[in-house]
Amino acid sequence: MAKAELEVTLREITKENWRDIVRLKVAPYQEQFVTSNAMSIAEAHFNPEVAWFRAIYASDVPAGFLMLEDNVAQQEYFLWRFMIGEQYQGRGYGRKALKLFFAHVKTRPGANAVETSCVPAKGGPGPFYEKMGFVYTGKEENGELVMRREL
Repeated sequence: MAKAELEVTLREITKENWRDIVRLKVAPYQEQFVTSNAMSIAEAHFNPEVAWFRAIYASDVPAGFLMLEDNVAQQEYFLWRFMIGEQYQGRGYGRKALKLFFAHVKTRPGANAVETSCVPAKGGPGPFYEKMGFVYTGKEENGELVMRREL
């Protein structure tokens, strides 16, 4: 019998679940690639006009975090933050969460692509993003390489 597939959902971060999301950590070698969830949530609260952020759940277990820079005025959409907790990596949750993320971005005004950026270093998320359809643009921002995915 095939084991049941866990449902991955994107959920609002509330006063009931924010501590669970803040506790999620990436592997120590990955810390250079992503800001902590606590900093990301704080940044989102101070940029409410562009920050759309969600917890990634695998069934009812908090497994990760993502944040969209939702710039409707310029019709530019950017995967600002994305992480899966160390103990939940390699299970397909990240892929499923990004598919949900892409579906959300498609609903935004004028959205035909989403960009992100990553540190060009061994162990970084670049190869994962490439598997998810992102391609390097040749642009660089703050020492990170910009990637783009058509929607």
